[in-house]
Amino acid sequence: MTRVLSRLAALAVLAWVLGFAVFVLTLPGPAGAETTDAIVVVTGGEGRLARGLELLRQKKAKRLLVSGVDRSVRPHELAIAANAPVSLFDCCVDLGREAVDTRSNAEETAAWLKRRNYRSVRLVTSGWHMPRARLELAARIDPEVRILEDAVPGERPPGAMLREYSKFALRYAAMLLGVV
Repeated sequence: MTRVLSRLAALAVLAWVLGFAVFVLTLPGPAGAETTDAIVVVTGGEGRLARGLELLRQKKAKRLLVSGVDRSVRPHELAIAANAPVSLFDCCVDLGREAVDTRSNAEETAAWLKRRNYRSVRLVTSGWHMPRARLELAARIDPEVRILEDAVPGERPPGAMLREYSKFALRYAAMLLGVV
């Protein structure tokens, strides 16, 4: 029995290590010039908002949702901080204030997409965060809604990458097992 458990443990560790290697080697990058109905920026990382605003300026979508904005931040303050015209925020940017983590970012985004009846969305987050953000969003939206991954490049220490992979793998396994 001990030998069987040891082999199973070794197999689990090997699967984890190989999964991490695949995770790191297949991280997405920026998307191409394709247009979508909407852009969603998941807050929490360098360059994400700038990327989303640049795409909006290039008319790659009709509207932009910034998910996970602190309740105290006003649109004009964010526009100034992002070096963007306040008029762009007035016409085309919505601030989502309900999300506090990746799962609630997906819930907030799904509700926003449904209210506006959008059929395609460009998801902007960091490359290392994209797999989990996409997993959570895809689980909450109509399967007919197309998600275009647009990852913002950035450096991430190996330990932080391993933690993010662990979160992704555990969340994926929980979803497969039907655990919410």
